[in-house]
Amino acid sequence: MKSFNLIKPYFIENRFKIILGIFFLIIVDLLQLFIPRIIKWTVDDLTYNTINREKLFFYALYIAAAALCIGICRYFWRKFLIGTSRRVEEGLRNQIFSHIQTLSQSYFIKTKTGELMAHATNDVTNIRMATGMGMVAFTDAVFLGTSAIGFMIYINLKLTLYAILPMPLLIFSARYFSRKMHRKYRTVQASFGDLTEVVRERFAGIRVVKAYTLEDKSYKDVKRSSIDYVSKNIALTRITGSFFPLMVLFTNISLAIVIYFGGRQTIMTTITTGDFVAFISYLNLMTWPMMAVGWVISMIQRGKASLDRINTIIQTEPGINDCPETSSLKEPPGTIRFDHVTFSYDPNHHHVLHDINLTLKKGWTLGITGPPGSGKTTLLNLVPRLFDPASGRILFDGRDIRSIKLTDLKAMISFVSQEPFLFSGTIAENITFEPYRSDDNDLISATKSAILYETILSFPNGFNTIVGEKGIVLSGGQKQRIAIARAIYHNTPILILDDPVSQVDAETGSLIIKEIQTLSGGKTVFIVSHRLSTIKNADLIVVMDNGKITETGTHEKLAVTNGYYAKMLKLQQLEEDLL
Repeated sequence: MKSFNLIKPYFIENRFKIILGIFFLIIVDLLQLFIPRIIKWTVDDLTYNTINREKLFFYALYIAAAALCIGICRYFWRKFLIGTSRRVEEGLRNQIFSHIQTLSQSYFIKTKTGELMAHATNDVTNIRMATGMGMVAFTDAVFLGTSAIGFMIYINLKLTLYAILPMPLLIFSARYFSRKMHRKYRTVQASFGDLTEVVRERFAGIRVVKAYTLEDKSYKDVKRSSIDYVSKNIALTRITGSFFPLMVLFTNISLAIVIYFGGRQTIMTTITTGDFVAFISYLNLMTWPMMAVGWVISMIQRGKASLDRINTIIQTEPGINDCPETSSLKEPPGTIRFDHVTFSYDPNHHHVLHDINLTLKKGWTLGITGPPGSGKTTLLNLVPRLFDPASGRILFDGRDIRSIKLTDLKAMISFVSQEPFLFSGTIAENITFEPYRSDDNDLISATKSAILYETILSFPNGFNTIVGEKGIVLSGGQKQRIAIARAIYHNTPILILDDPVSQVDAETGSLIIKEIQTLSGGKTVFIVSHRLSTIKNADLIVVMDNGKITETGTHEKLAVTNGYYAKMLKLQQLEEDLL
């Protein structure tokens, strides 16, 4: 029932539509219950030869009118009840997406994208079916079923008791199978998430697949996941495949009992032929509620399994959030200080950063270099609070950044990641996050600073060029320069660049860095790079190794030491001379 609280607000919000929908559904049920009475009158009149053409016409007219009203009322109950289920679907999907965006970076490291996609699609669809058709089937099962039994009792109590003899078996079966179905549905949904992730990953990496002729391996991986998904569905089908035939069996047993005992009562004139026909009609009407019991249980169990899965996500708290003591940040920080910062992605494993101490003044550029895996990117990720230190503090003007509102903190920072991500829209939209405007001088200036403007003009559609999924139509260097232009365009006081020119040639990279340094002005800039020419003009350079700062100083100071920086500088100068 805790999971039900997720969709409860949507039921409250749409309560009047639900009431109207159930009202029209009950009218449909009442009209369906009225039709067997007309059939009884007709059969009795025909049996006793007390009917004329005019009376027969009116009986036919009654049924036609009832059918017309059923059609109209059915339209309205579908509009209100099924429409409500669609609103639940929309609201729940938006709620999931909105909540997932609040979760911390660590959550996405542990959770597969395909599983999240399955939650937002398949799980939400199951809940929509349970709240829409499930509500309809439940109403029918309760109202139509009990009303049909009431009319049957009105015709003949003894025959009704015979007809409902299989009911205890139905209730017992429903309780037994519903528990099994719930467990199986959860397994099936988890398997669907795994399958979605396998397919998504193969399509996302299609260039690698083709480059290394991995089509057969990819096919086998997808096939293996597909077989697992199918096998779990087959295990579920064994349960539902046993349950639904049992419903039909109990219904037909009831019909057989009525045919035998009701036929005898008709022969002995205990009931009329019309009553016997009407009784069978009511029994047939009761067949749907009996079937609906199975269908409702199946849908509700499927929906409940999906609701439990989604509720698990909604109940997940962001690892990084605003604490009660947070307050706004109005001005850019004058100094940024790392105070004994230590960090580990997993508390049970070794630290990625060890006792980092650094102080940057406003307007300084910090250059960071070191061998791969030394903790450079991790250090950058701590500034916008993608992760929080295990111990120690990062201070803005002496103030712990954990006491600053996340929205204010991130509004101060532009971040160019090591692997720039592009959306599938246009070049302009990827830089500004808005449609292209020809009079946007800041956009033109940003692309010129990223040495990208001439490249964009060479495209047939210029700034309106569609870059495709993840910028597939662009080279690695072009994608990097778009990411740099994005950071420059948004003009924040702190600029973080994680190996920003690794995929462009040395000459273009130098021009980009010069432009960034020219534009930085009062900005505080963090630059990670293996290319030392990129960071040589930084106000402060640090060398990292195994999560520790091993060297600190300016280019001139570090170049004359015998450390990592000096050795790499000589090696890169030699490479440039050879070229």
